[in-house]
Amino acid sequence: MRVFLRAAVTALAATLSLAGLATASPAVIYNNTLVNQRADPHIWKHTDGFYYYTATVPEFDKIILRRAQTIAGLTTAPETTIWRRKASGVGSGQVWAPELHFIDEKWYIYVALGVSGQWRIRAFVLEGTGANALTANWVEKGLIKTNWDTFSLDASTFVVNGTRYLVWAQQEPSRTDENSSLLLAPLQNPWTIRGTAVVISRPDRSWERIGYRVNEGAAVIQRNGKIFLTYSASATDHNYCMGLLTADASANLMNPASWSKSPNPIFVSNADTKQYGPGHNSFTVSEDGLSDIMVYHDRGYRDINGDPLNDPNRRTRVQKLYWKADGSPDFGIPVPDGNTPVRVRSFTSQSLFVRYYSGTQPSTTAASLPETQFRIVSPGLAGGNTVSFESTVKPGTYLRRSGSQIRFEARSSQTSFNTETSFIQRAGLANAGGVSFETSDSAGRFLVLGSGGSLSVSVAGDSTKESATFFLE
Repeated sequence: MRVFLRAAVTALAATLSLAGLATASPAVIYNNTLVNQRADPHIWKHTDGFYYYTATVPEFDKIILRRAQTIAGLTTAPETTIWRRKASGVGSGQVWAPELHFIDEKWYIYVALGVSGQWRIRAFVLEGTGANALTANWVEKGLIKTNWDTFSLDASTFVVNGTRYLVWAQQEPSRTDENSSLLLAPLQNPWTIRGTAVVISRPDRSWERIGYRVNEGAAVIQRNGKIFLTYSASATDHNYCMGLLTADASANLMNPASWSKSPNPIFVSNADTKQYGPGHNSFTVSEDGLSDIMVYHDRGYRDINGDPLNDPNRRTRVQKLYWKADGSPDFGIPVPDGNTPVRVRSFTSQSLFVRYYSGTQPSTTAASLPETQFRIVSPGLAGGNTVSFESTVKPGTYLRRSGSQIRFEARSSQTSFNTETSFIQRAGLANAGGVSFETSDSAGRFLVLGSGGSLSVSVAGDSTKESATFFLE
């Protein structure tokens, strides 16, 4: 088992698709945390234009839904309880990890339900009829019958080439020293699997076996002819992390050999950003439909007393999912609290970004995604109509000019610091669909990104217009 730089950046992002080289999706900015004390989050963007949200509540006693016309709106959206724990039998115990889907004009919730006084947790399905999931008429379709009558949870569904599949976590009877593997089967209907399920992943890597031996919380995103299936592993404390399975969309998905596993976790705790135990994610899309958004939970502290499942402070977070040149997803790191970061790309090249570096020159090695992500602070440290750039990989560190040079420095009490880290956002010098950044105290001098990745400040001229123009992604 286990969101806004507002008007300024929003206006910029809206114009990026008009720019010459701006082929990547424009910047989207949310504010984290999205929802406190809600774990295993699932967001469904429906055809009615609303985002529907569900998650595990810390009391483990009900299924809740919210809806809003924006992702950010989910933070304050009213919460509706559509199902409560029963007095006895199936559903009288734990209520874990609900997911909401819309299939063949009906709503379906996949949820793990327990029995009071027993460690007997199984995947269960509810069906809802009505245009709005919060006011739908919900009926129980019952337990999902799988290969074995064993511990099972975290069911999710996806469609590939016209076939709908169910993926879930379950303990294999022959592997009682492990908590759960990932199973896959085609569906006959939303609550009935067809044929015999296959195991596509087991907790066989060391990072999947810390505290508990777990593969769970699967989610699927499809792109570039590939199926990318994320899942979570290990105990639900700071060791909780995410792995990735990949398959070709044309492959036989019921052949376990069609799936390859990442050798290392792809999303882990980060002490610098103060995010711990990220996992049990889902995917949605931005309001303009142009960006993929990853939804997940984590905690804002590392150490927990007692069973981490009894700690109520897992919270829902969102951040943009980026894509590598080879077509695979780049998850980066769980970003700091507050406004989510953006990438600042050069007008001159689709692969040249402002990046964090120490000293006055960047390394010759390729930058990681987090090194190219910055929170645009608005207003900037100098106030007024300025902006400042705070590093994501090194929170509290800002892009600072010194004469014509640029360094990244931790915030200080020097009287000049706020001025030297602040810029005025202008329309792009080389393309009005982009942006340029003028020094806040010296008109006509702009931030420039050289071909080798070094940053400087220079007087605007024909030779520098292009290198002083950027796109936000």
